[in-house]
Amino acid sequence: MPSLLRAAVSAAGLVVLAGGTAAADDGGFTIKDPRIKESSGLAASRAHPGVYWTHNDSGDGPYVYAVDSKTGETVATITMTGIGRPRDAEAISVGTDGNVYVGDIGDNLGGAWDHVWIYKFPEPAVLKDATVRATQYVVKYADGPRDAESLMVHPKTGRIYIASKKEGGGGLYEGPARLSTSGTNVFRRIDEVPWVTDGAFSPDGTKLALRGYYWAAEYDWVNGRLGTRHAVEAPLMRQSESVTYTLDGKALLFGSEGESSPVARVPVVTGVGAKSPSGKGSSSSDDSDSRNSDLVYGALVFAGATALWLGGRRLFRRK
Repeated sequence: MPSLLRAAVSAAGLVVLAGGTAAADDGGFTIKDPRIKESSGLAASRAHPGVYWTHNDSGDGPYVYAVDSKTGETVATITMTGIGRPRDAEAISVGTDGNVYVGDIGDNLGGAWDHVWIYKFPEPAVLKDATVRATQYVVKYADGPRDAESLMVHPKTGRIYIASKKEGGGGLYEGPARLSTSGTNVFRRIDEVPWVTDGAFSPDGTKLALRGYYWAAEYDWVNGRLGTRHAVEAPLMRQSESVTYTLDGKALLFGSEGESSPVARVPVVTGVGAKSPSGKGSSSSDDSDSRNSDLVYGALVFAGATALWLGGRRLFRRK
């Protein structure tokens, strides 16, 4: 995120918290590990209920952390070997095949990388610090390089999807039925989505949750495509980076970057806020609504940041 926008979101988050309107914890937790300063992805462990996998943004190295939601403490640090140095890890997902998938798919240079990577390693049976040999997959997009922060593994088919991140709206990309280590894995655009910072499939595979900086939604997943959109009241956070379902599918957990970052729990309410489909060939009003919501929230963020900045200047003048 650009530094100015990061500062605005941070300041606005302080305004919201001060006003007491932020979402309640409601079963959420705080990541306490001081090493986790830029939690950029979140995924519920399938082997260890109540544990969530996360990782830092770019610059941390080949590390993945298992965090206990009861305490907020890290209970295992996994060091991946057999791969190159991660460039910009942005997403994580746990497949029903027993593997953890890490998406090294960020591109803050606006499409400078002609390929990105996905890493895979088996979810450990015992939670303890360990070094594991990971599998590395080379990924390209059929329509050229993209910046992305969202990687989702469908729990029934095992197919991997990536949502690109772009201010005017991104794309949803579908990977091959099975990834290959022997060549390039081409992901093809199958639908349009708003600006997305993370996503996750529900445990039963019938929903796809997507989030942006100021919005979140659940989409029905029908025959491998986006269906009806259902609005979700996501919390406004310091830097809205991650989302995952709880293992039972009854709630969504929303994460943020920063030291001692909070993870907020939002119960899933089926059938509330349903809107028209947002896929290709359907009404575009849904994506417009999302972008309009982004603009509204963005205005609020800017207003909050401006108020704090002006207040700070007045305070310094008095001294």
